[in-house]
Amino acid sequence: MIKALTLLVALAGLAPLAQAQDASAGQKKAAMCMGCHAIVGYQTSFPQVYKVPKIAGQNAKYLAAALAEYKSGNRKFPTMRAVAASLSDKDMADLAAFFSTLGESSVKAVSETTPAEPPADVAALIARGACTSCHGPGFNKPIDAGYPKLAGQYADYLSAALVAYQTQGNPQVGRGNAIMGAQVKQFTHAELRAIADYVSSLHGDIATVPESRFR
Repeated sequence: MIKALTLLVALAGLAPLAQAQDASAGQKKAAMCMGCHAIVGYQTSFPQVYKVPKIAGQNAKYLAAALAEYKSGNRKFPTMRAVAASLSDKDMADLAAFFSTLGESSVKAVSETTPAEPPADVAALIARGACTSCHGPGFNKPIDAGYPKLAGQYADYLSAALVAYQTQGNPQVGRGNAIMGAQVKQFTHAELRAIADYVSSLHGDIATVPESRFR
């Protein structure tokens, strides 16, 4: 119980001050996001190559916190840093609200069915990292909305994100999250990829929802 409360307190420190969220306002501000996040399978090209993450249906609290981390430089990725630097806390809250509800009518929510069991070796890795204690059974129902839904996310993005929490001293790649940094340091890159591959195979609520002009 104490450990869980500690994690939540640490996470709360990552989020911007509470802002009134307006999904309609966020839609009007999202043009700069759609060129990457509204194209299924779109890949980054610098400083690493992997698929741009699915963010439609993601938790708004998490999305706002992630944007704040890019703006502060706590998450290092040049393109996202440039985008986030232009945003106010209200802009981030509105964009987060918009993407959290984007595609609700077309993305079917995951049922309460039991997720597919991981292979024994991957199950051991997940248990070692206590991954589901925060991200929830099936990786689709985090214990707090400040944590991301991961089920069904692109495997190459998940793998790159996990490795980024291990990365130190790189001006263009890295994530400075004490909780995740402590968790991932015990794994090899191959083990992190195995976890990412399994989580990617699960059914989840997040998706890439194409804008009409990209269909």
